[in-house]
Parts: sequence; structure tokens; C-alpha cells
Amino acid sequence: MVDKINNFWSWRTWEISWSLANTQNKNSNINILLIHGFGASKNHWRHNQIFLGEQTNCFAIDLLGFGESSQPLALLDYERPRINSTKYCFDLWGEQISDFCKEKIKSPVFLIGNSIGGIVALRAAEILQDDCSGIILIDCAQRTMDDKRLKKNDILMNFLRPIIKTSVRTRLISNTIFKRAANPKIIKEILKKAYPSGNNLDDQLIEILYKPSQRKYSAEAFRGFINLFDDYLATDLFEKINNNVHLIWGENDPWESLAEAKEWKEKFQNIKSLNTIKNAGHCPHDEYPDITNQLILNIVQDIK
Repeated sequence: MVDKINNFWSWRTWEISWSLANTQNKNSNINILLIHGFGASKNHWRHNQIFLGEQTNCFAIDLLGFGESSQPLALLDYERPRINSTKYCFDLWGEQISDFCKEKIKSPVFLIGNSIGGIVALRAAEILQDDCSGIILIDCAQRTMDDKRLKKNDILMNFLRPIIKTSVRTRLISNTIFKRAANPKIIKEILKKAYPSGNNLDDQLIEILYKPSQRKYSAEAFRGFINLFDDYLATDLFEKINNNVHLIWGENDPWESLAEAKEWKEKFQNIKSLNTIKNAGHCPHDEYPDITNQLILNIVQDIK
């Protein structure tokens, strides 16, 4: 029987929520850490952690600003530091993950990230080096709004971009956007795009996303993230790590291009596999968990 514990870890001046599922009498030497995407939490691995915990020590964590973890104020580059403020960025989250692995797991770990959790996993792997066993990216964020992705011939976006960047800096606008999105009806409409098959799009999932959004400072991580116009791309980090990378992708992801993932597979030698899940969208681990779980187990057991 799989045991699951929930706990908090003190990191810097904040509290980080995490959980562990495993079968203690099996003494597995495989460690997995699940890293959620934007707006989600460790509970988004609801159909994965227990199953994976039957064969591994399966950890899940709430990134700073999300889920049940602390929610410091967002600090943008041009702002003066305030008490309990921080710059939300991939360096911050990558350091959070690498420190957690060093302090709590204390042995090599396989990092698995969905969406922006994939970028976090790559940045953490760069820091961990040999203490990272490998990486699985599930519909990794391609960050099409980053300055480095802007095409010179995109005249409209070149014109609109400075206006967008100036607007979302202000808390009034970012909070307004957040409040409009943070309600069950809007969340459900977004999920219909993310889960094109409709599999596992249920009330529990809506609650997983809605409940953390009602915490007092939940809009701060949103403000910090939507102002990241010049941060790491996955392609920046592939070249900096020696770890093997495996891609799992929803065939019908509306936001992260499968075609671009295929280009990554051809271009980067450390990307060892690309598995496509038919009919799945942006979150195949939750939409088609049986298929995703087996792919994950095949990968981690093959290289243990």
C-alpha cells in the first residue's frame, strides 16, 4: 500500500508545501520530483503521484507563489525591494527545486515538469548537475511571448509589445486580469481548451485550480510571471545541461507546438525520446494519466 505524506519545508524566509508517496517496505532507489505548471499546484498530479509511488519515491511540490506555498509580493526589475517581496523567475524556482532536492531528497532525482514546470526542471538540473538523474518534460512551455522569440517581421506585435509590457506592470491591471480569470466558469472554459478530449475535466480539477487563487496574495505570482519577457527558453537550457531529456506531448496541445517539440528532438542530442499522446492537450498527465504514468515508469526504470 502506498503511503502519502504532506508537509512543509522552510526555504529562505518562506514555507514550501510538498508531498511524498511511496511504498516504504520496497525501499525504492528511484526518486522522482513532480513540478506543476503555471496556476496549478502539487495536487495537479492527483492521478500520477500515488501510482508512481508504488515503484518510486515520488515527491510533488508547490512552487513559491502557488498552491499552499508562501506567496511573497512580486518584485519587478525597476521596483525597490519591499518586505517579503521577490522576483518571480526561473532562477528563483530553479533554486527552490535544487535546494529541495539537496536538503530533503538527498540523493539523485528525476525531475518531471509540466508546462513552465519543465523550464523550472531544466534550470534546476543545470544547478544539480550529477545529482539529477534525468528530466521528463510534459508539454514544456515554449514561451512564445519572450522577447527572444519576437520576429522582426511581425510588425503588429512589434508595435503592441511595448504597450502590453507597460500595462501589465501595474498591479491594478494585473490584478484585474487575475480576478476575472480566477472564477470557476472561466477556469472551466480554459480547461476545455487544455483538455480537448474532456477526460478528467471534473469538479475536483476546477477546485484544484480555483481554491489557491482565493488566497490573499495569489495574484502576486501571476503578476510576476506575466512580466517575464526576458528569461530562459528551454532551448537556452538544453545546451547547458548534460542530462538526458525525454519529451511527452499532447497531440492536440493548443498552446505548445508539437511541431516545435519535434524540432527540438532533431536538434538537441540530449533529447532521447519524444512520445506523443493521441487526443491529449496541454496536460496529458491528468487527461490521460494511465498512458503518461506508464511512459514515465518505462523511462525512469530503464536508466535507474
